[in-house]
Amino acid sequence: MSETVSEEVCVKERSDGFIEGIEGVLPGESATARAAHESLKGDRRGLRKLWPFLGPAFIAAVAYVDPGNFATNVSGGAQFGYLLLWVVLSANLMAMLVQSMSAKLGIATGKNLPEVCRERFSRPVAFLLWIQAEIIAMATDLAEFLGAALALNLLFGIPLFPAGLLTGLGVFGILALQRRGFRPLEAVISSMVGVILVAFAFQTFYTQPEADRVLAGLFTPGFAGTESVLLATGILGATVMPHVIYLHSALTQRRVAGRTEEEKKRIFRFELVDVVLAMGIAGVINISMLSMAAAVFYSRGLTGVADIDVAFQQLRVLEGNTTAILFGVALLASGFSSSSVGTMAGQVVMQGFINRRIPLFLRRAITMAPALIILGIGVNPSRSLVLSQVVLSFGIPFALIPLLIFCRNRSLMGALVNHRLTTSVATLVVTLIVSLNVFLLYRTFFG
Repeated sequence: MSETVSEEVCVKERSDGFIEGIEGVLPGESATARAAHESLKGDRRGLRKLWPFLGPAFIAAVAYVDPGNFATNVSGGAQFGYLLLWVVLSANLMAMLVQSMSAKLGIATGKNLPEVCRERFSRPVAFLLWIQAEIIAMATDLAEFLGAALALNLLFGIPLFPAGLLTGLGVFGILALQRRGFRPLEAVISSMVGVILVAFAFQTFYTQPEADRVLAGLFTPGFAGTESVLLATGILGATVMPHVIYLHSALTQRRVAGRTEEEKKRIFRFELVDVVLAMGIAGVINISMLSMAAAVFYSRGLTGVADIDVAFQQLRVLEGNTTAILFGVALLASGFSSSSVGTMAGQVVMQGFINRRIPLFLRRAITMAPALIILGIGVNPSRSLVLSQVVLSFGIPFALIPLLIFCRNRSLMGALVNHRLTTSVATLVVTLIVSLNVFLLYRTFFG
C-alpha cells in the first residue's frame, strides 16, 4: 500500500487521546491530528488555529474554582467586603505563571514534573516527594469530594453519606470518558467550568455588587488587621494547587510533540493562550464569588458567614431561592469536576515518581474512603474543607521549587528555557507563596 508522507512535522492522535509527533502525514489521520498539523504549518486562522490545542489548561483551571475556593472566597467577602479582591486577582496572575511553566516543562521535555523529579533527583528524594504528593492528593480529593456531597445535600436534601456515594458514582462516570479519548473528558470538564461561570454571572446580576468598590478592591492592596492577612493567605493557598502543577505537565507532555525547537516554541505559544483563557475565566469566577459574598453578607453586617452551608441558607433567606440554587449548582459542578481532576492528578503522581500505575477506578475508590468516613461520622464538611487547605499548604513548596529549578535549566528545557526576567519573577512568586503558606501553618498551629 502506498503512502504519501509530508516533509513537514505532523501529529497523530493516540488511542489514549494524546497526540504525538511522527515523521509525516499519513492517510486516514484523525480530524484533530489534521487540525493540529495545519495549525503548526500556519494554514489555520483565529479560533480554528487554536482549537486543537485548547483543553489542558481548562482541566487545570478546575482546581482554581474548587470547593476550597468557595470556602475561602465566601469567608473573605463576608468578613472584609471587597478588601481582598486584589489578593484574588494577584493569586490568579501567579497561577497563570505557574501553570504556564508546568505546561512548558511537558512540551519541552516530553515528560511530566514527577517523571523529571524521578530522573533528576536521587531515589530516596523522589520517594519522599511521592509520599508527600500522595498525602496532598488525598487532602485535595477530600475537599473536592466533600464539596460535591455538600452540594447534593443542600440542593436535594440528600443526607451527606448517601450524597457521598452518589458523588462517587458521578465521578466514576466522568472518568469513564477517558476510554473514548481525552477530548470528551475535556469537553465535559470545560462545560462544568462554564456552568460555574454562568451561575456566578447570574448571581452577580441578582446581588449587584458595587462596581466602584469592586474596582477599588481589585487595584488597591491593603489589609485590615492580622485576621485579614491570615484569610488572604488562605485564599492564596486555595488558589495555587500543587496537584495541578503536576497534572498540567502531564496533559501537555505528549499532546502535540514538535520535532524541532522552533515547533516546540510554537506549540507553547498556543498553550500559553490556553492558560490565559482558562485562568482568566477562573479569576473572573473567584472575583464574582467574593464580590457576591461582600454584596450579600458584608453589606448587611453578616460577617460571621464562613461555612458553605450557612452561606447557602442565608442566600435563600436574603436573595431568594434562585440565587441560592445557582450557588448550589455551581458548587456541585465544582465538586464533580475537581474531584475527577484530583483523581487524574493522583495517577500522574504515582506513575511519575515511582513508575507504578493502578487502575484509575481503583484509585478513585481508595481516595473516596477518607471522605466517606468523615461524612459517616458526622464531621462538619465545611470545617474539613478548611483543614484540607492547611494540608495543601505543606505541598506547595515541593511542587513549585522543583518546577522553578527545572524551567531555568537550559540543558533540560532547550529553547523553552525561562528567560532571565521570567526566572526572576517566578522566583519572587515562589518565595512569596511559600512564605505565606509557612505563615499560615504557623498561625494554624501556634497562633
